[in-house]
Amino acid sequence: MNPICSLMELNKSQLRLNFIARFLVIVIASSVTGVFDLPTSHAESPEQNSGIDFDRDIQPILTRYGCNSGACHGKQRGQNGFQLSLLGFDSDFDYDALVNDSRGRRITPARPDESLFLAKPAAKLPHGGGLIFSADDAAYQILKEWIASGMPRSIPGTPDLLRVEVNPIQTRFLENRSESLQVTAFYSDGSKRDVTDFATYQSNESPIAAVDEHGVVTVGNLTGEAAIMARYSGHFAVFTASIPLPEPIAESEYSSLPINNEIDRLIWGKLKTLNVRPSEAAEEHKFLRRAYIDIVGRLPTAEEASRYLNDTAPGKENALVDHLLADPEYAEHWANKWADLLRPNPYRVGIKATMSFDTWIRDAFRRNQPYDEFVTELITAQGGTFRNGSVTLFRDRRSPDELTTIVSQLFLGVRLECAKCHHHPFEVYGQEDFYSFAAYFARLGRKGKGVSPPISGSEEFIYVSDKGEVKHPLTNEVLPPKPLYGNAEAIEEDQDRRVALAAWMTSSENRKFAQTMANRVWADLMGNGLVEPVDDLRATNPASNPELLDHLGEYFVEHNFDLKELIRYIMSSHVYRLSSQPNPTNAFDTRYYSRRYRTRLRAEVMLDSVCQITGVPESYSAMAPESRAKELWTHRISSLFLDAFARPDPNQDPPCERIPDSTVIQTLHMMNSENLSKKISADIGFVKQLSESEKSPEELIDQLYLSAYSRYPDSGEKLQGLEYLNQSSENRRKLIEDYLWALLNTPEFVYKD
Repeated sequence: MNPICSLMELNKSQLRLNFIARFLVIVIASSVTGVFDLPTSHAESPEQNSGIDFDRDIQPILTRYGCNSGACHGKQRGQNGFQLSLLGFDSDFDYDALVNDSRGRRITPARPDESLFLAKPAAKLPHGGGLIFSADDAAYQILKEWIASGMPRSIPGTPDLLRVEVNPIQTRFLENRSESLQVTAFYSDGSKRDVTDFATYQSNESPIAAVDEHGVVTVGNLTGEAAIMARYSGHFAVFTASIPLPEPIAESEYSSLPINNEIDRLIWGKLKTLNVRPSEAAEEHKFLRRAYIDIVGRLPTAEEASRYLNDTAPGKENALVDHLLADPEYAEHWANKWADLLRPNPYRVGIKATMSFDTWIRDAFRRNQPYDEFVTELITAQGGTFRNGSVTLFRDRRSPDELTTIVSQLFLGVRLECAKCHHHPFEVYGQEDFYSFAAYFARLGRKGKGVSPPISGSEEFIYVSDKGEVKHPLTNEVLPPKPLYGNAEAIEEDQDRRVALAAWMTSSENRKFAQTMANRVWADLMGNGLVEPVDDLRATNPASNPELLDHLGEYFVEHNFDLKELIRYIMSSHVYRLSSQPNPTNAFDTRYYSRRYRTRLRAEVMLDSVCQITGVPESYSAMAPESRAKELWTHRISSLFLDAFARPDPNQDPPCERIPDSTVIQTLHMMNSENLSKKISADIGFVKQLSESEKSPEELIDQLYLSAYSRYPDSGEKLQGLEYLNQSSENRRKLIEDYLWALLNTPEFVYKD
């Protein structure tokens, strides 16, 4: 007989034997109960359902040892012909891949130890992943018993996993440098089990506190806090490691710190746990500069700065904040920030639709529209893109899944993109959650020519249709609208589903809605968010001060989602007024607000301030004369200055995050910009007026420092300035031009300190 034919016959015989053995094992196992109970170390509760269930017992092992990770068999096309769903999000697929795929060659029921499923990870056969576990390990034994018991897909009566807990929840490491975590799973029948050995762990700050595969946390020599995620079967628990400075600080030092409001109390409390002293209060000119930049998006003029610095009235800081919040420039500055997050590409949705959207956003901020009303109006928008700018969101995002990702991220701080294809690796959301949420947008109708880049010039009408469903991509099941968490109001047959969604989102009970916006505002004012990134709020990415985030969210709700009131509250705290100069205890701090974090000025703030100081406005295409950068309705309006200072790429998919770092390009632009040079030396500019005025050199220096830095020069700076300006009376204008150019090319001008 041909050797190849002989081999084929042998393989057929082996397959028949495997099938017969599998059948006999299942028959025998079905007549015996309780024979294959889990080891007592894995199933602690005597009431717990006996038998090995695929979802409850096998999937956690595959996840714990990385078999279904993206680097192994969980990648898009699997590994070496064997594919599992990423992180076990599809148990039916995984069971079929193990038991039935490739004619069941991975499982040998009659001889479980010889199964490829066990022999490869135990390194009895060549395995690309190397040795995963030995034959003596609990994981191996559980998998072996599962095979021997007939590879049941599920055990009747198996309880559902409700939650996992980690113990301890938090440890302040003073002397001991390690901590062993214990993870417990709780089930719907009241049982529980120790799953420490089958959980996966990850630290968000490994240099501060690292964790190994067994849940042992080891801290280093860095001060701060780290969150350790324990993940088991799609559920999470978080342990917080707090590592203070070794030298304690007297209680009297913290009790003597100023407390203007609850923000200060919560910040001082966090610093106390870390043995950190806050910096001193900033000088008044720095508060002045911060307030103008944060509220109206420009520097104070020389006259405004001089008036404030010479004012001796008590409470002038709060009076300044109130004055700036009433300034019309507030609306333009803060609307410009939100336009970043919502602004579409005009070449995709149309120039007129983009301008209409920008107008709608600015009008909301000019009216100080409550944030919950702003979001409700946007989410439930109907009508034409030329008449109601808010509907441009639905012209830009044309499918329920696109709308799901932007709405959940912007307004709830939930990044659902991963859950579109598989269970989210760091969240509790899966595909059913994603597409159930998407179902709120399933019945949107559109009339018009649609989008036709690069012109898309026609108007489009958005309306509520009576048809439209969202189906689960795997089961093809039609999914009803469902919120990501909690309960939403019932939806009538002819009701706009988005109305129920908006009511749920903006409810005072929805903590994430208020906290996400409060975190954005805090990040704008304080230099970084309590949660970073600002729109990624989840248990596995905890806030640096959770109590403060809770408080800000509650304050926002209690004050009717009034954005101005939230800004006023944060800026009235003593923490907002701290200096950026570190002391010996807080030089490491970038998360706990013991000092001010210096940030580069926003591109529009920089350009508007340059125009204000030089007295020469910028000229923009498609804008009225003397328009300011913060009033631009699209990033497509050309500006080398704004591009150099990292305004969002107009081709980038919103929401657009700006790059806050300084670059060599920015430095070179300030030093060599032809446009900046023309502004400084312009005949209609500020420098010419100064050079032709009767002001003395001392007065000229004061004027320049007030314009650029919002302060008076110190004695050394004035002496140096006088020495420079007194070189020649004939070249007075040229000397002033060079002097101003030098002031603008300093970190003190470029940064908010």
